[in-house]
Amino acid sequence: MLEVRGVTRRFGDFTALRDASLDVGAGEFVTIVGASGCGKTTLLRLIAGLDKDYTGSITLNGERIVGTSLERGIVFQEPRLLPWLVLWDNIAIALDNTLLSAETKKEAVAAQIALVGLTGFENAYPAALSGGMAQRAAIARALVGHPSILLLDEPLGALDAITRMRLQEELLRIWRHERVSMILVTHDVEEAVFLSQKIVVMDTGPGRVTAAIPVDLPYPRDRASAEFGALKHRVFTALNDNAALKKAEIDYLI
Repeated sequence: MLEVRGVTRRFGDFTALRDASLDVGAGEFVTIVGASGCGKTTLLRLIAGLDKDYTGSITLNGERIVGTSLERGIVFQEPRLLPWLVLWDNIAIALDNTLLSAETKKEAVAAQIALVGLTGFENAYPAALSGGMAQRAAIARALVGHPSILLLDEPLGALDAITRMRLQEELLRIWRHERVSMILVTHDVEEAVFLSQKIVVMDTGPGRVTAAIPVDLPYPRDRASAEFGALKHRVFTALNDNAALKKAEIDYLI
């Protein structure tokens, strides 16, 4: 469904991404891992249509992505809720520029609030919400337009460990319910193995895709199982291989 082919993004003399390629099938959950500066967020912004200055191609359902669209929802590390709007309005604002009727918009917002478990908080301001509740609201806002793909840029990174694990379960529930493709960017390898069907490994200098590892474990997944541990080890090995190769390159230059 989503095809990224030979994408390169430069900022002046700095190459943030070089020849990056990946596929995401309809309804597939894909996670991107890699060290800071490897281009994970840059790639996500290109897929979202927030940045168009690149070479290569990015297509969704056979059509080149040329700008933002409700077909691609995005959630950032910070919820980015507008503090002067109540929860309902923070979600409804995503539908402001659509041609949907008022009644259809109302039904869509109510359905997403219920989906993320925030019924009863419709009139709460962001300051009254916990970190986990605020992120669930951000997810509802990204989903209210019924996108075919949801982009998640480290949405759980700022949460405490217990809330993070609970929201990982919530993400899986929402993914199953909505049947939406998801691309998650994270630094947490355990999170990647717990959630995704495929893990894409990236490296820095410049940013590039170095591996795509399938995750064949059935859901729900047991973090303490040998199979889970083996997959974590495989991902860490891919990341460490990147680091070892980079050190060898630096030693050669020295």
